[in-house]
Amino acid sequence: MSNEPPRLANLQSMLEKSPDDPRIRFALALEYEKLLRWEEAATELRRYLDATEDEGNAWGRLGAALQRLGQDEEAKAAYRAGIEAARRHGHPSMAAEFEGVLDDWED
Repeated sequence: MSNEPPRLANLQSMLEKSPDDPRIRFALALEYEKLLRWEEAATELRRYLDATEDEGNAWGRLGAALQRLGQDEEAKAAYRAGIEAARRHGHPSMAAEFEGVLDDWED
């Protein structure tokens, strides 16, 4: 029996059955975030982003996870990708939020 929290174990089981479903990867990444398991969150977010077009949210989450891991250059790149995706999909407030993160970084 797994020592993982029930929701996490359930998502892992779902992913085993449907490894190509990006929605499960995104949900799994959110669970890892809640558990402060940043490396695993970043891994699942990268896999999600490799599999589907994102409107910006996952890029911002990836940037935050990488920032927490001290991978600053990769985090900045993720935020920049999030800005581009948010603009492409008509989410100017999300783009502005990520720009603010990058601006704060420079200060």
